[in-house]
Amino acid sequence: MQPKATAIDLFSGAGGLSLGLQSAGFNVVAALDNDPISIETYNKNLGPHGIVADIQDVNADELLGKLGLSRGECVLLAGGPPCQGFSLQRRGSRDDPRNGLVLHFIRLIEEIRPEFFLMENVSGLMSKHGRPFLEEFKRRMGRLGYTLNIDVLNASDFGVPQRRLRAFLVGARDGMTFTFPKPGLHAVTTVRDAIADLPSPPLDGKSSTSVPNHFRELRLAAINIERIKHVPQGGGRLNIPDHLQLDCHRNNATHRHLDVYGRLAWDEPSVTLTARFDSFTRGRFAHPEEHRSLTVREGARIQTFPDWFEFLGNREEQARQVGNAVPPMLAEVLAETILAHRERAIRANEKAA
Repeated sequence: MQPKATAIDLFSGAGGLSLGLQSAGFNVVAALDNDPISIETYNKNLGPHGIVADIQDVNADELLGKLGLSRGECVLLAGGPPCQGFSLQRRGSRDDPRNGLVLHFIRLIEEIRPEFFLMENVSGLMSKHGRPFLEEFKRRMGRLGYTLNIDVLNASDFGVPQRRLRAFLVGARDGMTFTFPKPGLHAVTTVRDAIADLPSPPLDGKSSTSVPNHFRELRLAAINIERIKHVPQGGGRLNIPDHLQLDCHRNNATHRHLDVYGRLAWDEPSVTLTARFDSFTRGRFAHPEEHRSLTVREGARIQTFPDWFEFLGNREEQARQVGNAVPPMLAEVLAETILAHRERAIRANEKAA
């Protein structure tokens, strides 16, 4: 029996990608992130291999030495470097310093030389704003002999109850191949499928005694509660009566953010969860029926985290960890596909020998 394939997760956050990798059969030997609370959450649930580290300071030789690996032995280097400057929703300057983290991801591929790499990013990476980074990625990976595969996947096509478009880049070394999994092979799941069985969170703001991270926001202003009462499932701020509209929204039907003060629909996938999905003033993040924002656990369910996975920190920190994660179910599908391609290559080499 072959040992489990090793993986290193860069920009791990709370561990959505790692959870999917582990579920598919990878042995995740290290996970790095610069956010201490995310690493605390990671180690509580998946650890103890989560490490607080700034990717810009990571020395590949030192990391591999600690892990007992030589250059070229790691099977998968994975991660989702933050690249807010590529976001299609972003206004103003694209010169976000976080964009340069992609280059450090490339650097570590060059220094670690994994058999495969997997990078997740916002779909805007494929736009003109991300093109310079993408072209450099292609050029440097080509020099190393990696075949590069790029696609934009919608998580809802792979069983996740959420419409979430993200770009994925997968590289394969030594002539190995990779083909992205086909959409449509998984049943479409909805908000109802994800959260309908959860009890209503306690009215006093305390977490449910039976479900972790399931508590309601008590700081909602009375006027916001009144606003959301007028919004039907799938609706947004345009459904709010004029006298309750914010000054910046009143008589402005062309305002870009029509989902703010919005409510999810039971029988559709969720909209994309963001780092602030804990407030319906930030998007279509109100419960389908109750006059409140989603709980952290409801968001975690929509992201396909299991209920045993507990998020640490305050409400805002918990929501950020959930909203920024790669949905574990999608990560698992991609990881299984990588392992299947690797296994085929190993069998082909054995047969040829």
